[in-house]
Amino acid sequence: MIAADRELDARGLNCPLPILKAKKALADMHSGQTLKVVATDAGSVRDFQAFAKQTGNLLVHQESVGGEHISVLKRR
Repeated sequence: MIAADRELDARGLNCPLPILKAKKALADMHSGQTLKVVATDAGSVRDFQAFAKQTGNLLVHQESVGGEHISVLKRR
């Protein structure tokens, strides 16, 4: 697993809350830092792919483990 500078627990939150919380967290981070988001909403996998393309942040890793969907984003 990739080490992240910050972790966001979005378990139990439905779309669009994981994205909104990630956007806010990334805004408080420096360029090049990484954010790990752990969500239980299966739609978050696609949402974070689209979010990365739209915002220019890099989606460096995604995986699903036991009902949890992990996305790691690198701040642009």
